[in-house]
Amino acid sequence: MRYRRADVAGGTYFFTVNLADRSADTLVRHIDALRKSMAVVKAAHPFSLVAMVVLPEHLHAIWRLPSGDADCPTRWALLKAGFSRQVEKGERINSSRAGKRERELWQRRYREHQIRDENDLARHVDYIHFNPVKHGWAARPVDWPHSTVHGSIERGMMSRDWGGNGAADGDYGER
Repeated sequence: MRYRRADVAGGTYFFTVNLADRSADTLVRHIDALRKSMAVVKAAHPFSLVAMVVLPEHLHAIWRLPSGDADCPTRWALLKAGFSRQVEKGERINSSRAGKRERELWQRRYREHQIRDENDLARHVDYIHFNPVKHGWAARPVDWPHSTVHGSIERGMMSRDWGGNGAADGDYGER
């Protein structure tokens, strides 16, 4: 089966990528391995990281691809594989994956959304930065260490107390 994906060269995309075991904390336990894998992929297949948050069992990211390039699947495949090679085996592997000599660390697919305009981009960046609060991992976005919210604060793009009022999705307070 071939899945239809947006493939606009030079596009900006929002992604949700999950571990197979949604109760695991593998991503934050091995955050350095994830960072290393990301750097290796970016060096070989450049893209701009607009925003990202890494939670224990899933991550959200916004990537802007270079003009003339629409190959997100290769980037994600390489990132997942590079990360998986650095993490000890131990996950349960179903017969389908065992037959293909695959690990069962990641869900096979990921969700993507092509960013349409600046408002869409702002909404998704806010969603990413507020996600640790939404899932109960932090009281304020700034309290979660594995997020690009810190760079946004350092660059003066939002205040340090942004999102700290526990507001619902879409109403995060002053930027």
